[in-house]
Amino acid sequence: MTFSRPTRLLLRVLTALILAVIYVPLMLVVVNSFNANKTFAWPPRDLTLEWWKRAAESQGALDALWVSVRVGLAATVIALVLGTMIAFALQRFSFYGRDAVSLLVILPIALPGIVTGIALNNAFRTIFGWQLGFATIVVAHATFCIVTVFNNVIARLRRTGVQLEQASADLGASAFTTFRLVTFPLLRSALLAGALLAFALSFDEIIVTTFTAGAQQQTLPIWIFNNLFRPNQAPIVNVIAAAMIIISIVPVWLAQKLSGDAESLGAGR
Repeated sequence: MTFSRPTRLLLRVLTALILAVIYVPLMLVVVNSFNANKTFAWPPRDLTLEWWKRAAESQGALDALWVSVRVGLAATVIALVLGTMIAFALQRFSFYGRDAVSLLVILPIALPGIVTGIALNNAFRTIFGWQLGFATIVVAHATFCIVTVFNNVIARLRRTGVQLEQASADLGASAFTTFRLVTFPLLRSALLAGALLAFALSFDEIIVTTFTAGAQQQTLPIWIFNNLFRPNQAPIVNVIAAAMIIISIVPVWLAQKLSGDAESLGAGR
């Protein structure tokens, strides 16, 4: 499809405006993390690494970071196991209600976070009788991380088909050998991409966490929100936010690169 020159120009301007709206505020956070002025006067008259040093020494921020990492890793492991199993079940088998199950699996990522948080809070406290804490955060995060892994795995299964697995079986390989030497290598990059995206999604989640964390557990996004309006903590909050921007970009970039490499290999075959 070809566009006229005015249309192309308009599309470029709109793209630039959209990117500016998205990324200029992020860049402002990064620059302010080096701003020597506590009130974040703009433009910065002087730059400093003092806030980064204080952030590295902030025990509250470090504890919250450790909780976020543990939650993200645990939720990612659960999502990898369950998301992969569901993807195989829905792609490789035909059964009554398969489309309904597929919808139910994807639905948690589409629901508003506040709805999911309230629903899980009620379920944990009234149905299961659990105390809100680390375990409930992990379960809550896994509910939407599963969708990320599921989408990556089922998309790869649809592209690869079953021909190579059938050929392996025809040559006498057992089901385990076929999975180890054929299926898993084909899925490896999709699994890694899904895991990276799931971890990134869990790491910066705040709405669902607010309803499922309880008073004793504090993830990094919750710590940022609780300290955002405290004048003494504001510079450190900017540093943590800037660090989270970098941390969030890396897994997303790696996941995109892995998916792109997989697509190139698929096209080559």
